[in-house]
Amino acid sequence: MKFEQSSGPPAGEEPSVAFGDEDARVRILDSYKIDALDDDDELLAITRFAARLCQAPVAFVSMVERDVQRFLTHEGLDLRTTPRKQSFCAHTMMRGEEMIVTDASSDPRFADNELVTGEPHVRFYAGAPLISPEGAPLGALCVIDDKPRPEGLDPLQIEGLQVLARAVMRRLDARRKGLAAVTREAEGARAMREIADLLPAIIWSADGDGTFDYFNSRWREVTGIDGPNCTDDWRPVVHPDDSDRVFADWGECYDAGQPFESEYRLKQADGSFRWTLSRALAIRNPDGSVRRWYGTLTDIDSSHRVSESRDLLARELSHRIKNIFAVVAGLVSIRARRHEAARPFADELIDAIRALGRAHDFVRPVEGAKGDSLRGLMTELMAPYSDGGERIVIGGKDCSIGPRAATPLALIFHELATNSAKYGALSVEGGKVAIEIDCPEGDGEAGITWRERGGPSTDAPGAEGFGSRLVQMSIEGQLGGRMERRFLPHGLEVDLAIPVSAIRS
Repeated sequence: MKFEQSSGPPAGEEPSVAFGDEDARVRILDSYKIDALDDDDELLAITRFAARLCQAPVAFVSMVERDVQRFLTHEGLDLRTTPRKQSFCAHTMMRGEEMIVTDASSDPRFADNELVTGEPHVRFYAGAPLISPEGAPLGALCVIDDKPRPEGLDPLQIEGLQVLARAVMRRLDARRKGLAAVTREAEGARAMREIADLLPAIIWSADGDGTFDYFNSRWREVTGIDGPNCTDDWRPVVHPDDSDRVFADWGECYDAGQPFESEYRLKQADGSFRWTLSRALAIRNPDGSVRRWYGTLTDIDSSHRVSESRDLLARELSHRIKNIFAVVAGLVSIRARRHEAARPFADELIDAIRALGRAHDFVRPVEGAKGDSLRGLMTELMAPYSDGGERIVIGGKDCSIGPRAATPLALIFHELATNSAKYGALSVEGGKVAIEIDCPEGDGEAGITWRERGGPSTDAPGAEGFGSRLVQMSIEGQLGGRMERRFLPHGLEVDLAIPVSAIRS
């Protein structure tokens, strides 16, 4: 007597021996989370087509759980579960190929099965196994009939049932991969939240509209309140003296989608305020619109207070140095009264000391900041010689100047201006001096030219005086530069070449 028919290629790989352990098999089945696949549209379409292909009144996608057989989709018979001991598919899934029973009532394995002796009176069964990529047997795609079929299925129907079974597994595997991706994303987000909670900084995020949707635990620890929902909710924790400035800056950066950075005092849980560095960065969509904002708040109170202390100390030292210049100039003036012969030298020395004082006050101001550019220093030094007119013109491409370079530069140009006032263009009515600065963008040498016009004819001095030696020492020794002087009938010309790094130091 013929009980089953088997032909054609197998529907899938043989089940792995590793899943002979039921616990291991069920763990794989659980990973598919099949509860959400009841009456799944794609599986239902496959089930219905399988019934038509095999000309069977009933078809199922069956999952074999530990104790029951569960039908995710059904066609022709509204049946959700049966006990596993009654399951035909439990046999099919262990084969790795289709199983066809032509007359279940005559098959010793199934003749006493309640699904055969009672409703729905199964006689014909054909199933293709559903086996996971790991080799775990899960269930079967099957068709049944209440009439025997001695002829079974033709080769095309067998192959079609196998193809449809593979389509079922693709749907199941796609879902599991999607679930795994969601799980990985959730795990990654959870891990990032845990890491964020360990960081000493406050970390936040907001959507593209600026609505805050995340704060790490440090926010509540620091401020003692829940995270704000919008920018206006943030205002109460910003010091009133900083609030207008901070929110104006934030508004500009938010509107432009540009990085934001600001220092302000943040209100603490105990009511005190601490200096905080706030930064925010916009993440953009491919079309350029802002998708999200991410930001941090870092406590910089200690370093800020150290910086304030240093600034206070620097201002105090600057004030004292300026006083020393005044004291030295006063002492020179007092001593010169007793020695009239030394009066000219004393006057020159006092002028030089005052020039140094102006240079020091330019880069290390006692009150306010005057500037940090070479042109600004030149303007400050030449002010006593300009007579409020245009006798001294300063032009060219400016250069930033550092505190260390201010003193030697002040000595150099004070000496040039003093000599011009005595012997050169500034000693006569209508004489002029043009100073041109040429400072490159990067490294290299800055060129500074001094041109006198309208003064008496100049001749090279017979011997180098103290002032000339001081200028030479300042240029070459302190600044590492070069100087060329030309004594011409129409006036003195001086070319200076000084490394930009030395000027900016």
